[in-house]
Amino acid sequence: MDNTLSKQLEQQVKNLASLKEMLDKELHLISSRDAEALMTLLNEKEALLTAIQQLDDTINPQLQTLQQERPLPETVEEQIQQAKALLSECQYCTDVNQIAVEQGQLRLGHLRNLMMDVRAKESLTYDKAGKKKGGFSGKGVSA
Repeated sequence: MDNTLSKQLEQQVKNLASLKEMLDKELHLISSRDAEALMTLLNEKEALLTAIQQLDDTINPQLQTLQQERPLPETVEEQIQQAKALLSECQYCTDVNQIAVEQGQLRLGHLRNLMMDVRAKESLTYDKAGKKKGGFSGKGVSA
């Protein structure tokens, strides 16, 4: 059981390291606004997260059983600590990516407002009495 558990923990550490790499790549894609590559990466990340969850569901009962029988071997403890450290890094990267997405949305909202202001100024005209009036002066251009 120890050997199997150790191999499963080793695989989980590899999975979490892959997730960390994906999160780093995700931040780059968010900042470069490469939507197509980002969607592909998100699908890969979803599959990896599913694999991580399934392996966790397999490992946890074994760990609980082993802990009840005797103290965990040092190698298993080290693997658990390594996995926890990687998980913490992944959570931090996820928070950073979330902030990057929110900032991007704020910038888009600001840009949208600026464009609306410009459009409103372009459509501002004056009537015969010199009062401001919305709408275009002159005939529209048709192409």
